[in-house]
Amino acid sequence: MLLSMSTEARATGTETVVDPTDLVARAAAGDRPAYEQLYRRHCGQIYALCLRMTANPAEAEDATQDAFIQAWSKLESFRGDSAFSSWLHRIAVNVVLTKIRKSKREAERLRLVTPDDDNVSVDSHDMPDLERAIAQLPDRARQVFVLAGVYGYTHEQVAATLDVAVGTCKAHLHRARQLLAAQLGQAEQETRP
Repeated sequence: MLLSMSTEARATGTETVVDPTDLVARAAAGDRPAYEQLYRRHCGQIYALCLRMTANPAEAEDATQDAFIQAWSKLESFRGDSAFSSWLHRIAVNVVLTKIRKSKREAERLRLVTPDDDNVSVDSHDMPDLERAIAQLPDRARQVFVLAGVYGYTHEQVAATLDVAVGTCKAHLHRARQLLAAQLGQAEQETRP
């Protein structure tokens, strides 16, 4: 496996702390242990992003893996204009959006062949209320909320990423916030004695 822990790190149980720019340079030169360290440093954040955008743990795992595979193959093109984490974050967002578009096309093809039965449920018994509420948002509202509301992208950045107008982005964010407030308010009322 490409991203397995190196034998030396396993044997000693320790790992030296290395400057991120040095790790990136070494990884770009083909140093797999350096890339493994980059993976370990960033996989949790990238998985969290993918999970929030997809609302599906299995899809988030696939997207995380695909993002790191793409990053490995494109590492030579990383110029260092931004932080490695920002570059990787952007790759992950693009991977998720590509997967969403592909799954929608596949769903359309299936809908032509099979009767409608789109009752999709999110396995949310372990998610906190906010994560559950985010997962239940409509796809586009969830994507805009995660990118703008959680990760701090500007409306212009979100609009460019999702290929929508800035006004549409603002409308989706407003809708997402309203739906979240309603869902969380309802959940709070249900838990009161």
